[in-house]
Amino acid sequence: MRIAILSDFHLGYDRFREDAFRQAQEALARAASGADALIIPGDIFDNRTPKPDVIAEAINLFRDLSKRTWGAKVTGFEGKGQHYTDIPIIAIPGTHERRAQDAADPVGLLGLAGLIVGISNATVMLEKDGERVAVVGIGGIADERFKQVVAESDPRPVEGAFSIFMFHESVYELLPFNESFIKQDELPAGFDLYVCGHIHNSVDSQVHGKKFLIPGSTVLTQLKAGEQEKKGLYIYDTKTGTYEFIGIESRRFVLVKVKMGADTTALEGVEREMEKAIGSSGDRPIVRVVVEGDSTSPRIGMELGMLQKKYQDKAVVEVSGPGISSTAKSVNADTEAPKFENMSIKDYGMGVFIEKLRQKGVSFGKVGPADLFDALSLEGSKDKAIRKALDMLL
Repeated sequence: MRIAILSDFHLGYDRFREDAFRQAQEALARAASGADALIIPGDIFDNRTPKPDVIAEAINLFRDLSKRTWGAKVTGFEGKGQHYTDIPIIAIPGTHERRAQDAADPVGLLGLAGLIVGISNATVMLEKDGERVAVVGIGGIADERFKQVVAESDPRPVEGAFSIFMFHESVYELLPFNESFIKQDELPAGFDLYVCGHIHNSVDSQVHGKKFLIPGSTVLTQLKAGEQEKKGLYIYDTKTGTYEFIGIESRRFVLVKVKMGADTTALEGVEREMEKAIGSSGDRPIVRVVVEGDSTSPRIGMELGMLQKKYQDKAVVEVSGPGISSTAKSVNADTEAPKFENMSIKDYGMGVFIEKLRQKGVSFGKVGPADLFDALSLEGSKDKAIRKALDMLL
């Protein structure tokens, strides 16, 4: 059976919304044309409560797929939730879609509509010509709870079936800065293939001697070095154990680093690098200029801002560096995630929140810090958020 693995569409991502939809559409089309079944390890949506028009985009994407004839079909489901279709499109919610306990998430809504099989903590059986493939999924949850959930649910491969473990979490070997992240040897053993979302660049690795694949996102969001790689998806053949990465057309991203002295002479170097990065293709790439060294002069900040304006029709230009004023940069919050590649500002904020709680010796009992974080960030009203948090705690 040929299994397409694609992830992190981030539909509704405000900054590059058209890119997110168009590139997800291409990735799904390529996956459907070359595979018997699709698995999506999270973050179909960019927001836990997407706007109706974003949900409509997702419905249109998956409705077209639901009309085609697939090589495989869903023949079994066991675990949390229900399935309403035999269409072999299996998805889990990611961290961007995570909601408070027992609240409906947008991936689950697509499942209720019968457009996909949405699983959060369940096993789905796929079959094709007598071959059985089991997909065991755990949806995106707070990193510090994932080990506990794995221990409690005890996910296991299905005897007589090629078994895939699909999850959406930070993995310590890839993001080695938080001991709460699960390590590869702590993942459940015995599966034939491990698939993860969350990381936005592609990863080809090993877990328990078996293949571990992360397809990466289909759209640029974090503007980090790893995202200069080609966007796309994997297709894995369960019979031969072979796989290939299939690229999609995506907005070009170039990261430019320039050292700045005390005067503005290096600005000429910035402009040269920008010209080189933009080129003559006319595709309006994203060019992120990282200024290193002394960039505290108001004049430098002003001239960098003028450069941005000069090239705004040819590229999406981002400028960041010490001392650069807000008028000289328009960097997305994800690009400000302080020190760590592949880490979003949301994950960083969660880490800071948990560390502050630990420093104060806060004990929650059954309420975890991630649940409290979600409650505090879910409501639009500050008073409602505080009341909800207090209700949870007390």
